[in-house]
Amino acid sequence: MSYKVVVDSCGELTEEMKKSGKVESVSLSIQVGNENIVDDDTFNQEEFLRKVAESSDCPKSSCPSPERYMESYNGPVDRVYVITLSAELSGSYNSAVLGKTIYEEEHGEKKIHIFNSRSASVGETLIVQKIMECEEKGLCFEEVIEAVDSYIQGQHTYFVLETLETLKKNGRLTGVKALVATALNIKPVMGSTSQGTIYQLGKSRGINKALDKMVGYVVEQVENTEEKVLAIAHCNCYERALSVKNMLEERASFKEIIILGTRGISTMYASDGGIIVVV
Repeated sequence: MSYKVVVDSCGELTEEMKKSGKVESVSLSIQVGNENIVDDDTFNQEEFLRKVAESSDCPKSSCPSPERYMESYNGPVDRVYVITLSAELSGSYNSAVLGKTIYEEEHGEKKIHIFNSRSASVGETLIVQKIMECEEKGLCFEEVIEAVDSYIQGQHTYFVLETLETLKKNGRLTGVKALVATALNIKPVMGSTSQGTIYQLGKSRGINKALDKMVGYVVEQVENTEEKVLAIAHCNCYERALSVKNMLEERASFKEIIILGTRGISTMYASDGGIIVVV
């Protein structure tokens, strides 16, 4: 009996995941001006950020096609687990579901389960990790699904960005009423609900104070931190991510804290200097 994990490219991957042979990434794409950029191993963050800064148009993302997902379900494995960024923020989940329908029409039934992460970025990373842990423990397909669904419901996502313009212009801030003036250097502290929608937790003047406030929300809202793995994604600001890690460790104990750089889609939405925390 064998398995694979399929994750859309909004999810960052650890080196262990890349080397495992059990994780396949399905690429989204990004439109910057007239150029289409595939979010795969060829993605160049520095070049992408430069192109975005030089473009008068807001970058836009496109989810993988159902056919691309269908291809990822192929192979000599018994179980396929799929993780997409929040269905409330992207069509990636629906595309994966349609891909499953097409696959089963052509090849017959297979154990394929699609998880709506209700998160993004390192939220997806931690779900990949959870699936692999469950499989290593010898849980059956249905038990893995139950355990991972419960894990997703208990996840907390937080982020502080230098700018919310890309999220705003792409309609990802629906329902967020209080968008503050960037001219005053006010930085919102954002989070996501258990349904996967974005909301504003608070705000502070300046990025450092906002990050400090975000850390406070993490410590206040997350229970049993010593049993949990926390992940930090950063967009071109490793030192800032390291500072957040240090602040978290000063206030709470975690099982592990991992830091990863953002891939293409997360880079697009986080923008230069953005920090995402999921636990």
